[in-house]
Amino acid sequence: MTIDVEVSRPRPLESVLSVDPEPPAISRIVGIGTAVSERSYSQREVLDMFRVVDPKIRSIFLNSAIERRYLTLPEPDETGAPRPESQGDLLDKHKRLAVDMGARALLACLDDAGRQLSEIRYLCCVTSTGFLTPGVSALLIRELGIDRHCARVDIVGMGCNAGLNGMGAVAGWTAAHPGELAVMVCTEACSAAYVFDSTLRTAVVNSLFADGAAAVALENGTLTGPTGSSRAAAGPRILRFASLVITDALEAMRYDWDRDQGKFSFFLDPDIPYVVGAHAEIVADRLLSGTGLRRSDISHWLVHSGGKKVIDAVMVNLGLTRHDVRHTTGVLRDYGNLSSAAFLFSYERLVREGVTRPGEYGVLMTMGPGSTIEMALVQW
Repeated sequence: MTIDVEVSRPRPLESVLSVDPEPPAISRIVGIGTAVSERSYSQREVLDMFRVVDPKIRSIFLNSAIERRYLTLPEPDETGAPRPESQGDLLDKHKRLAVDMGARALLACLDDAGRQLSEIRYLCCVTSTGFLTPGVSALLIRELGIDRHCARVDIVGMGCNAGLNGMGAVAGWTAAHPGELAVMVCTEACSAAYVFDSTLRTAVVNSLFADGAAAVALENGTLTGPTGSSRAAAGPRILRFASLVITDALEAMRYDWDRDQGKFSFFLDPDIPYVVGAHAEIVADRLLSGTGLRRSDISHWLVHSGGKKVIDAVMVNLGLTRHDVRHTTGVLRDYGNLSSAAFLFSYERLVREGVTRPGEYGVLMTMGPGSTIEMALVQW
């Protein structure tokens, strides 16, 4: 896509894109849906359930800017303490939760879009909380009775940034298939990716992540319904993406095997907020390069709810206000870090708020292992 016209304020898409006899296909977001697991807990309830008394660990939990999270915790033993779970137990939990939450989020998304299961032609499923073969996409097709000929892809193990990686693949597919509906489902059973011990490393991870799924529907152009009727696409147009892998910080966020525990364990380097913050401006400038847009022209910022320090670092380095990240901080407060699904929870809140206006621009931003920053530019 060629973008070459200078503008000083948000303008209609046609004013920003170069004039082409046949302009490039533009994919749009046309529906959003979310789901969580069965029960939520306050941070204090989690600490008390696991009988954590270490003041340093309690401080990490209670100063996380998280009030409640949806978690699927093991049943208590005869002493009232949660029973230990093997890696096999955790994989079973991942499968059950990922399919259940993913199915509910997908159905909510279709309801929001006014579409039917029979209209789905492409399904992308994103998860990092477990490994399944066949993957979540095949399981959802069986669970919901989606057309067995539906094209699909599973994105596994990319982490919190993966929702925008998946959206890029889905946008590319819809651009090549005008009038056909595609859905991306990010389903993260973070309760299936926990290790419980007394280390500060584990405490940081355990204070953040939670269960959640989000689905987003995309299409390009006019969709023809099952009765032959045509509907014009609605929702923001996805204009472009930008990515950065910070290779010097490749090991700063990782999910690897803990031999002592006999499980996979997630590691977060304490410097991650500063690493992400220091590189956020580079990606934002690349995203807007050649568009004639400045950061001040962006009306809506939907940033991954990675944690309080991460959000603060992004705000400082991009010059954002508390209002700009109100949905990001609200999702963190009410749900915790939902990994790849988090930014779509913020997008849903923006949609429900009803404040977007035609011609306004938005930036979607996710961060994760790599260390990686992903951004997308959209326009209503």
